[in-house]
Amino acid sequence: MAGEKTVETTGLLGWIDRRFPLTSLFKEHMSEYYAPKNFNFWYFFGSLALLVLVLQIVTGIFLVMNYKPDAKLAFDSVEYIMREVPWGWLIRYMHSTGASMFFVVVYLHMLRGLFYGSYRKPRELVWIFGVAIFLCLMGEAFFGYLLPWGQMSYWGAQVIVNLFSAIPFIGPELSVWIRGDYVVSDATLNRFFAFHVIAIPLVLIGLVVAHIIALHEVGSNNPDGVEIKQGPKDRNGHPVDGIPFHPYYSVHDIVGVAGFLIVFAAIVFFGPEMGGYFLEYNNFIPADSLKTPPHIAPVWYFTPFYSMLRATTADFTWVLTGAAVLAAIGTLIKSSQKGVWRLALPVILLVVAILLRVIDAKFWGVVAMGGAVVILFFLPWLDHSPVKSIRYRPTWHKYFYAIFIVNFLVLGYLGTQAPNATFNLMSQIGTVIYLGFFFLMPLWSRLGTFKPVPDRITFHPH
Repeated sequence: MAGEKTVETTGLLGWIDRRFPLTSLFKEHMSEYYAPKNFNFWYFFGSLALLVLVLQIVTGIFLVMNYKPDAKLAFDSVEYIMREVPWGWLIRYMHSTGASMFFVVVYLHMLRGLFYGSYRKPRELVWIFGVAIFLCLMGEAFFGYLLPWGQMSYWGAQVIVNLFSAIPFIGPELSVWIRGDYVVSDATLNRFFAFHVIAIPLVLIGLVVAHIIALHEVGSNNPDGVEIKQGPKDRNGHPVDGIPFHPYYSVHDIVGVAGFLIVFAAIVFFGPEMGGYFLEYNNFIPADSLKTPPHIAPVWYFTPFYSMLRATTADFTWVLTGAAVLAAIGTLIKSSQKGVWRLALPVILLVVAILLRVIDAKFWGVVAMGGAVVILFFLPWLDHSPVKSIRYRPTWHKYFYAIFIVNFLVLGYLGTQAPNATFNLMSQIGTVIYLGFFFLMPLWSRLGTFKPVPDRITFHPH
């Protein structure tokens, strides 16, 4: 940059710098990475997610030292860690609590992105990497959930893996291939252990690095949705509306870390089971392939998507068929395309309507559950709002977001409960609201009166 001086480091640091770009990496991603001045508490959760990732890796390493990935020994090895290994109970509870807290901070991190349009141009790739991290995290949690070899671990894995058998043609063989056996067994435990300990963590770390590099390439978003790189610059070429990440935000994030650790420690020491949401009662009972628990449900962070799976019954597919037909008619009438493109989307929707009647409802439940996550990848192209931040959108847009959040929480609660007719109807309504929020976003996101976005960020020193 103009006006800057390059200072050559000496001593040990200089020796390293001549062989590895340590100082330049620190400057590029910390001390000379300029972030917007107006970050608020929503921006704590990205660094907290990184903290929990490190915590999970470190505690996981210590757990693996004493854990036995063997169907006959797994449960007893966990009990050995809890009762005999010095401080083993603390490591185990830190790891189990960390799994839930990881999803808490990641859900809040994604919610912040939704509020402030952090997925919009030029950050599409940052968002895609983030959703890929979320998918890997779900896989990591699922594979790790089997390892304690308790009742809920065993039967939860049995139910989830059996879902793959609903895929037409290849389903039954695929589910056997995933398990490595016809039922969840020692072979399943070994391959889940390998994925949980080695394969997915490597992919997860790579995606986190890619996520951060992509973020620092285009710059951080902010609550106003204003691009500080396109704003005025100082004589050194730095954004006037930005400040160096280090030391300002590296110190600022310590406040968030302190608050998080207080909550984390309170859970670990006073309520690691969290009333059965973090650690279920049935998981303190050894796995028994001859005794099915009365109610099988996944851990709380999967339950919103599990509700969508259970909601997709044979009767509900009639509702989806009708919606697909009406959407086909509507797009045919409203389409501005000409020629064959005018018929493309209606034809696709009609084919979906036919398939809904031909293929078993169980398969469509799997599609709904998986599609609820996969659709997040397309969010940058579904949002057609002229502004990024929720601050400058119409007030009724905020109500849409509020309904979406409450609906997601309700779906999460319903997924923990034993199914009945009332809860099933509520889950079906919740599934329609969740999917409708995204599928109709190209329409509702551009409607209403938008407030003018300032040329520069709004910042009030404190």
